Amino acid sequence: MWDFSIGRSLSLMRQTLPFIALRCAVYFGIALAYVLMTGIGAGVGWGIGALGTENFQATAALFGGLAGLGLTAGILYLLREYILYVVKAGHIAAMVKLLHGQNLPGGKQQIQQAASIVKSRYSQANVLFVIDQLAKGVVNAITSLALGVGNFLPIAGTQQVMGLIRAFLRLAVGLVDEVILAYSLHAQHQNPWSAARTALVLYAQNSTVMLRNAAWLTLFTYGLSVVIFVVLLAPALALAWLMPGAGSAMGVIFALILAWAIKAALLEPLAIASLLQAYFQTTEEQAPDPIWEARLDAVSSKFGELKEKAAGWTAGTTGAKAAETPPSTEGGQA
Repeated sequence: MWDFSIGRSLSLMRQTLPFIALRCAVYFGIALAYVLMTGIGAGVGWGIGALGTENFQATAALFGGLAGLGLTAGILYLLREYILYVVKAGHIAAMVKLLHGQNLPGGKQQIQQAASIVKSRYSQANVLFVIDQLAKGVVNAITSLALGVGNFLPIAGTQQVMGLIRAFLRLAVGLVDEVILAYSLHAQHQNPWSAARTALVLYAQNSTVMLRNAAWLTLFTYGLSVVIFVVLLAPALALAWLMPGAGSAMGVIFALILAWAIKAALLEPLAIASLLQAYFQTTEEQAPDPIWEARLDAVSSKFGELKEKAAGWTAGTTGAKAAETPPSTEGGQA
């Protein structure tokens, strides 16, 4: 049914508690920033709205809260490369070492050692970010290839059903790009762009297995996230009512933010640990299939971009020059 052990995943989380603590600090800090900035924005709007009618004051508070929410989102968008580089990639590097029987120190030393591994493979955060974005595009192309047969079945309703399945699986493969980064961190190949291509080919030739595992993990993580959201809804509504001019809509937003923080801090590393098991177990001792490599070159321009950047990589630079050109944005299709 699936190719991972939840017990092993929980063990990996226990062995990387310093990173779990770091994730909690980062993501709950982000959630707190959202709540505080929304509250400050609502308060400013409420104060300005006092110059008008009661309805105007309530509207001003609402728009002020939304402005605070948007400002926080914008700042965090600018920090996304740093979070990927320090928090996510470091945690992945630590779990990869443990999965392959290597030991890790505890405490801050674990974070420092994992960070040095990431830095040795990706000297700059933007390099890691570009590879991550290109990998996302290629994974989407692989998902489309895996489901392509459904487009030709002459059965009534097939298109609608396949559309739903495709939407679900695109959600399911949301963490697969981090598995691709895990292979690059583990591989002996020093060219990170070439390592990413190899990892994607191995994923493609085992896409049925990987999609099945990703689907199960998506059902688990999002199902549990919904439960967490429902549990948090009541206290979030109470928090929202303490803010001037805030209402039930703001409480729902707070509950969503808090549920997201728990998912990012605790559920995502559990899912990643499980996907890493499935990926390395399935691809062990496999070689990339040239047929699949040619197929990906034909259907994904982002896969071709990885090839170009691999060719422009210079030892010791970790692809810094190659990363200067941002990945193409082709309307979500690779």
